[in-house]
Amino acid sequence: MTHVEPEGRADEPLEPQGGATIEARYGINEMPPIGEAMLLGIQHVLVMMASNVTIPIILATAIGATTGETTFLVQVALLVAGLTTLIQTFGIGPVGARLPIVQGTSFGFLVVSVPLAQDYGIAAVFGGALFAGLVQVVLGFSLRWLNVLFPPIVTGIVVLVIGIGLLPTGMQLYGGGAGADDFGSWTNLGLATFVLVFLLVTYRYGRGILSAASVLVALVAGYLVAIPTGKVDFTEVGEAEWFSIPMPLEFGLDFPAAALIAMGAMAIATSVETIGDLSAITKTGAGRQVTERELTGGVLADGVSTSFASLFSALPNTTFGQNVGLVAFTGVMSRHVVSVGAGFLIFLGLVPKLAAVIAVMPAAVMGGAAVVMFGMLLGAGVKLLADSALDRHDLLVIAVAVGVGQGFAAIPEVTVLLPESIEVLMTSGIVPATVLAVVMNLARPKPESGGRIDVDLPRSQEPVTDYSRARE
Repeated sequence: MTHVEPEGRADEPLEPQGGATIEARYGINEMPPIGEAMLLGIQHVLVMMASNVTIPIILATAIGATTGETTFLVQVALLVAGLTTLIQTFGIGPVGARLPIVQGTSFGFLVVSVPLAQDYGIAAVFGGALFAGLVQVVLGFSLRWLNVLFPPIVTGIVVLVIGIGLLPTGMQLYGGGAGADDFGSWTNLGLATFVLVFLLVTYRYGRGILSAASVLVALVAGYLVAIPTGKVDFTEVGEAEWFSIPMPLEFGLDFPAAALIAMGAMAIATSVETIGDLSAITKTGAGRQVTERELTGGVLADGVSTSFASLFSALPNTTFGQNVGLVAFTGVMSRHVVSVGAGFLIFLGLVPKLAAVIAVMPAAVMGGAAVVMFGMLLGAGVKLLADSALDRHDLLVIAVAVGVGQGFAAIPEVTVLLPESIEVLMTSGIVPATVLAVVMNLARPKPESGGRIDVDLPRSQEPVTDYSRARE
């Protein structure tokens, strides 16, 4: 049964079934000393930076955008990510989870944005994104009635699939970035391994802020080591402007039916992903289930953020799983730390030259930290499942949902005969896994119909030794 925290007790840890209590370094509403908060906030920015700026660059390259247009897309991606993150952390009425959630440009929408931009123009991408945001708002207000569809067994599967799905991205970064000429080179592998080892040693043996900011420390160390190897090209830094304010509707809006259908469908998929991220962050950071208000506010914020982003010619925004993993890793649950990070994103969005300094960080350096962050998200899914009393039917649900969902993601060629809009949803892995988990959980055999399924007994229960009595 899903536990819902009463209002005003969001920071209280729960006692999981295994008996271990999760305690955050800082509670949701606690503010660390300003110097510490700035370091922890910058750490969040660095963890999400590579993904946030890579997506607009990929889109710009696919449509043959000019250098100026590419720079603009990167700039608004940073600015909008900062503004929409504040919507999540501070909240506006019912909008916003008021949790340490970082918003950023969505990889999910990229797979439909590229063909839409090539066939209908980039304005169609932003028109479709405006509609997608409205779809997410409707879903957010409907979660109260849809809550029965997402008990811990389902949300655990969703988080697990998200983590598994992100691991290939982490390893691509580890090897130097997808498409890199020197992918898998000793230099890339060495840099990534250096960051990984440095991160783990700092986390294990560091004290106080050094341990909490171990990801930031490792990334900075990796960046400095990468410079003399020739892996850092500062050309883009020199070409970037010092200050610039992006204007709305730079590329306009267009609303072809194909864009509305494709982006609307992806809105549903990313909303499911957001539900998983919200569940993971409260479970791993505060040791409790996510509340109904937090779920509703988080999905509403996703929708508002996506529509807002389209008005500034930025791609749709969603919760970032790697930052959820960072919260789980550090135990810093303070939403104010993430707000400080959002402030840095806004600043970088207004000062493109500084944003470029971070944007040219080698992919391998980011990869050394990414594999840990994505792995922590996978672990969060395991924990959600482990905290439930799993019977045989639950194990079957997990097996089918994860097996089929990740099967489509691993071998996307099996969907080649499906319509493109359906193909995109199936190959995400998240959508088929979620649908199967929801349907199979609802189809659970009822005890009164003779469908009782054995459940693991508490360890404290004495085993049956008199088998003649057991047969009675």
